Amino acid sequence: MLKKILLVLLGFVGILLMAVVLYNLPPIHDRLAWRVDNLRTSIKYTLNPPEEVVFLPAEAEATLPPPTSTATPTLTPVPAGPTDTPPPTLVPTVTNTPLPGNVLLSGVKYEDQHGRLNYCGPSNLSMALTYWGWDGNRDVVGQAIKPMTDDKNVMPYEMQDFIAQHTELDSIVRVGGDIELVKALVAAGFPVILEKGTFLTDLAGDYSWMGHYQLVTGYDDAQSELIVQDTYVGADHAMSYADINNGWRAFDYLYLVAYPPDQEQQVAQILGPRWDEAYSTQLAAERASEEIFNAADESALYFAWFNRGTSLMMLQDYAGAADAYDQAFASVYPNIAEDERPWRMMWYQTGPYWAYFYSGRYYDVISLATTTLDAMSKPVLEESYYWRALAREALGDTSGAIADLKEAVRLNPNFLVGQQQLDRIQGGA
Repeated sequence: MLKKILLVLLGFVGILLMAVVLYNLPPIHDRLAWRVDNLRTSIKYTLNPPEEVVFLPAEAEATLPPPTSTATPTLTPVPAGPTDTPPPTLVPTVTNTPLPGNVLLSGVKYEDQHGRLNYCGPSNLSMALTYWGWDGNRDVVGQAIKPMTDDKNVMPYEMQDFIAQHTELDSIVRVGGDIELVKALVAAGFPVILEKGTFLTDLAGDYSWMGHYQLVTGYDDAQSELIVQDTYVGADHAMSYADINNGWRAFDYLYLVAYPPDQEQQVAQILGPRWDEAYSTQLAAERASEEIFNAADESALYFAWFNRGTSLMMLQDYAGAADAYDQAFASVYPNIAEDERPWRMMWYQTGPYWAYFYSGRYYDVISLATTTLDAMSKPVLEESYYWRALAREALGDTSGAIADLKEAVRLNPNFLVGQQQLDRIQGGA
């Protein structure tokens, strides 16, 4: 009898091991990983609803142990950020040529994001590139900029890096865009990638806010609609200008345009003074300020304060940016209805880390990063580990910084700035 029980147990263990081996085979893992993540997410979020989590800046000092050293390291962090190409040698001018009433670009090869986790970034970028003749698809992009299957997001700078390293195209990323500018670009033959917020059914089965990329390939003034390639919903999806702006607001009206180098002057002329990044960012800051005073609800007010922080951070007014983020996090966010809270915000944007770190608020960097990671079904944000590492180093916790940087580069082996900082700290340890 005992022998039979042992044989059954050994058989069960063998089956379990075989299942583990099969699951980790790339063809099988790619198809099943999202289902496993779905189950993990559902369990974690049921027990610990992330929409209930609130980050309150300036409270971390009361709960964290005192630093082992107050000395700030002599370093200039170079966190991942946009890598724009040098401006062309011209003075951009705005063209006053009337735009046609409707445009729909041809030659766009639609790709969805289905069957992959959080794949709107690779799919949208692939569509934008294949429009210009690039020979690839979403998986070619994903292998380079989303090497970890359950990575939550692809940053705009990662898209730009891919364009620079793997294609013969150039690109530009700016904040402060508007519908008229997008229409002008599309009318001239340039598809535009927008980063937006939207409400979709998530892996836990909840209808909740998340970030989402969309490729704009047309518009219709008669219907007041943009035509977008939505990797979640479908091809040639029409969205009203109002709905576009409501979602776009969450990301400071950020847009990315890829283009052939010999057409750079045309792009610059369409953008006019907004080709200059500082001008464009200042415009975005002013727009955020206007929206703070005109916000229709708490969600709009939160995004307006957050956008002001992002724009001021990009203008290197770190103290002003930190104050704006404080307003967003502490004064507004707790007042948003829980089922409407954009609790994934820090999956997609790192501006608060920049602002708090360069304002010397290292405890708030650590608290925000820890809050963000703890609220995830699986802590997989390399950017949060990265910034927490820099703040820990600034407070004298070298071993903690090294541990965080190791995890960041383990999660994303292509996260070069993390590896650079890890090499620097280990070299001096």
